[in-house]
Amino acid sequence: MATSSAARLAGRVAVVTGASRGLGAAVARRLGAEGAHVVLVARTVGGLEETDDAVRAAGGSATLVPLDLKEGERIDQLGAALYERFGKLDILVSAAAALGTLTPVGHIRPEHWNDTIAVNLTASWRLIRSLDPLLRMADAGRAVFVTCAEASGTEAYWAGYAVSKGALETLVRLYAAELGTTRVKANLVDPGIMRTGLRAAAFPGEDPAGVPDPDTAAARILPYLLPECAVSGTRATLG
Repeated sequence: MATSSAARLAGRVAVVTGASRGLGAAVARRLGAEGAHVVLVARTVGGLEETDDAVRAAGGSATLVPLDLKEGERIDQLGAALYERFGKLDILVSAAAALGTLTPVGHIRPEHWNDTIAVNLTASWRLIRSLDPLLRMADAGRAVFVTCAEASGTEAYWAGYAVSKGALETLVRLYAAELGTTRVKANLVDPGIMRTGLRAAAFPGEDPAGVPDPDTAAARILPYLLPECAVSGTRATLG
């Protein structure tokens, strides 16, 4: 994936969480190919390095930020560090997710519940809190938060994941409403089923050969990250 001669995101700075694998890594590669400098956020250093190599192979550039999204104070520090280095932020993609445990509501262990809520919901609030001022400094700040079909709350045994994603959708709709007529747009994207580690954990008997690659979803997410995106507060189902 080489950088386009008419790279649409040249000179722009993007933060992508969950960037060590799956959808986050695919989005990072796509943004790099479009000329963005991508700030890669994830826990796993080895995975970040692999994504960094892929971004550079696509013609882009990256900064690696090893960060556990359960460490809220470090998310606060991320905003300050980005301001010192770049003075703004053009794009935020909140793609990190934790599956938790698929079990009856009454059987969920408190630590599993807390971890799932922390990664899927609280981290996105902390990211907004830390990075919204930088998005407003850009000429066309764009934020995308990844959701899923389970957010509807109709699938038995998915309580932790479903509750966290349902609350995330409410959070992002409220954030978008507060953005009003500013230059920042915030949207929710449900990429549909993808060949990721999270899906493999949820459906261990599924043949991954029949599941779409995350690169397909990343290409469909890109329009919501471009300066010409005019919608905000929407929930797009891509799969």
